[in-house]
Amino acid sequence: MSAEAGGLLTKPIPSSGKALPVIGLGTWRTFNVGNDPELLHARSEVVRAFFDNGGGLIDSSPMYGSAPDVIGYALKRLGIPASLFSAEKVWSPAGGSAREQVARLAERWGVKHFDLMQVHNLTDWREYLPALREMKAAGTIDYVGVTTSHGRRHAELEQIMASEDIDFAQMTYNITHREVERRLLPLAKERGIAVIANRPYDGGSLIKGLKRREQVPEWAVKEFGCRTWADFLLKFIVSHPAVNCAIPATTRVDHLNENMRAGRAPLPSPETRQRMIKYIESL
Repeated sequence: MSAEAGGLLTKPIPSSGKALPVIGLGTWRTFNVGNDPELLHARSEVVRAFFDNGGGLIDSSPMYGSAPDVIGYALKRLGIPASLFSAEKVWSPAGGSAREQVARLAERWGVKHFDLMQVHNLTDWREYLPALREMKAAGTIDYVGVTTSHGRRHAELEQIMASEDIDFAQMTYNITHREVERRLLPLAKERGIAVIANRPYDGGSLIKGLKRREQVPEWAVKEFGCRTWADFLLKFIVSHPAVNCAIPATTRVDHLNENMRAGRAPLPSPETRQRMIKYIESL
């Protein structure tokens, strides 16, 4: 792990060694705003703050309604920075072949190619993965991955990770949903697969509940510079050795800034991580 200029920590993608900032930007629910001018401007400011803070990976999906178009609007307005790591998904209900879907998504984002293309929630992965690997070999995309969410389909994900040639696996991981620690995260480490952690705040309910009832514990401030619940929850995730990046989603610049600060050193030690788990379980 290393720190970029400005202090945002990065981890190397195992299949290439490329450094990826540990905090990315998710767009599920938050970027599906249609053509509303005020909301388009507000999401553009979130994207601006993300890149100003050293961000890289933006994750979206055709399942997320207008989110790919909203990203495209922001990138057209702000320009496409060299730090952008574009992560999209192919998804059966979107219709068309993998190549057709990727082409449509590239138009919606306004990019020439994607860094990462993932099979959304494992839909038709046996059909899509060979096509994506062909696109990777041709240079149309740089990395191939698969995703799950809400803690579903772990057995099938494990099968894919153990047997298929993929660069990334996206899965749900947060301090109250740690099932992936048992088999999937060790397998990712063993197989050299980068991990993207989705639902870091459990869809928002986790951090909202903590903010309503508790202050960040003083020992967390002393042990790893924890100032906010974003620090507490995100630092827990990205301090796991197998996790490359967490992708919190937000509609607000102030919350985006909090999220990005969580990607700066120090991170909790293994001993502190256990204390964090016990603290949350005690509430």
